[in-house]
Formats: sequence, structure tokens, C-alpha cells
Amino acid sequence: MGMRSTAVIEVTGLTMSYGPREVLRGVDFHVGRGEVVALLGPNGAGKSTTIEILEGFRAPSGGRVRVLGEDPLHADEDWRAGVGVVLQSWRDHGRWRVRELLDLFARYYAPPRAPFDVDELLARVGLTEQATSRIRTLSGGQRRRLDVAIGIVGRPQMLFLDEPTAGFDPIVRREFHELVHALTDLEGTSVLLTTHDLSEAERLADRILILDEGTIVADGSPEELARRIAGTSEVRWVQDGTRHVHATPDATAFVRELLAQSGDAVSEIEIARASLEDTYLAMVTKSEAAASRQGALR
Repeated sequence: MGMRSTAVIEVTGLTMSYGPREVLRGVDFHVGRGEVVALLGPNGAGKSTTIEILEGFRAPSGGRVRVLGEDPLHADEDWRAGVGVVLQSWRDHGRWRVRELLDLFARYYAPPRAPFDVDELLARVGLTEQATSRIRTLSGGQRRRLDVAIGIVGRPQMLFLDEPTAGFDPIVRREFHELVHALTDLEGTSVLLTTHDLSEAERLADRILILDEGTIVADGSPEELARRIAGTSEVRWVQDGTRHVHATPDATAFVRELLAQSGDAVSEIEIARASLEDTYLAMVTKSEAAASRQGALR
């Protein structure tokens, strides 16, 4: 694991209440250096509250939170220089031109932190042609790309992404995914991502956290969660011109045995594993059912 084994976020026993309403109930998780973690959950699960606490914008009711080794609520400006935030929506500075605004933000980062070269960053988020445009003239998708650029201009050690590619076309979305992987692989940036796009979470995340009813109900890679929750995969193959389907908890072992016994007769093989969407829906449904049963017992 190396670089990824060092915890950049450590959350233990996190609780949050708004009056009598308990939003977070003993949340525990960590994020390693260079790791991309997706925090998923239905509306009202406590995702936004969790992120706001980690960013230092909200005080928790209880528990221990450390981001880059500090309590976010009391961290100094040096700590904030190492944290990047891409909010779900951000509207300001409409009269500024795109390159001018990014250049301004880049100047806030004092040595030894080296911000991105502004023209390189514009290219990475697909805004080169809009570099001299006033921000108020940008389309919704272009403005979203600028939000992302502002969040990463300082090459953050910890990056929070809230629905980062909303409004991106497929090409720019793919380029953004490549940028995230470059930040994590080359610079060791850690990423905590919230998104309702489960396919994006599956492509980007090393690990998935599912938050529901104020608690973490699942933690693992998309593959691990699929095996743990769905349990089986479907193997489909053609043998001697006939199509076959078999459900198995270990697709790799089944295919290995199939080829050893009938390799020459097998012309096609397809393995259909449970998607992250299948896993997510199974976990949330299971959690809601358990909560309903507990409520009925009270």
C-alpha cells in the first residue's frame, strides 16, 4: 500500500444532532493518502453534514475528526492551503475573465506549495477557448468546469468533490477522470467524492462508503461490495453452439474449471458481475428494512 496506507482523514464515533433529530450516529471511516473514496447515500443520509464537518464549516456534536492531522474546526491557514473544495454550486465573480480569476486564486498559494500553471489547468478542464471570456457568459457546463479548476488550482493534498462532473459532456468527463487519477497517482492527492452518478463512482473510486440513516452501512471496493452483497455473478458462454448461463459465487474459479474441461468447445465467455448500482440499491433497501423493523419494535 505504501503511500496510500497513511490516513489523511480519520473519523471515529462522529455524531451530529439538530435538536432532537440525530443526523449522524457513530460514523467511523478513514481515507488513505492517494486514495479516492466515494461517499454515497440517499438524500437525507447525512452526507452533506459529514462533508461540512470534514471541511471545517460545521462543528460536530461528538466524536473525533482529523483531516491532514488536524481538527478541521480549529485548523489554520496552512491547513486550508492543503485542502481543495469543489462545491455542488458556486456563483460569483461574473465580471471576471476566466484566466484572470484562476490566476488570482493561484497567487494565494505561497511557497513551498506550487499551484497549477493556469494555462495547463485550463486545458485539463476543457476551458482553453473560454480563457478570456467573462464568467457570466459561460454555459452551465463551462461554469462547472471552472468550479473544478478553482478547487484544484493549489494542487491540494485533500480534495473534496461534490457532484464534480454535473453538466460535463462525455469527453470532458473522461478528461476530468484522467485528471483525478493523475492527482492521486502522481501527487498523492486524496479525494473524497460525493455523487449520485454511480457509474462515475465505480470508475473513479478505490473504495465506496455507503451512508444511510446516519451510519456507514458498507465500506469496500466496488468489487468487494458486489461480492459481499450480491453474492453471485452470472457466467454466460457458448459451448458447441449452445448458449449456457450459470450463477456462481466465484466466477474466476468456475471459468477456470470450465476451460479445463471443455476449452476447445467453448467459443464465447461473458462474466456479468453485480454493478455498483445493484449493490447500492441492495444495501439501502436492506438498511431501510432494518430501520423499519427496529421502529416497529419500539
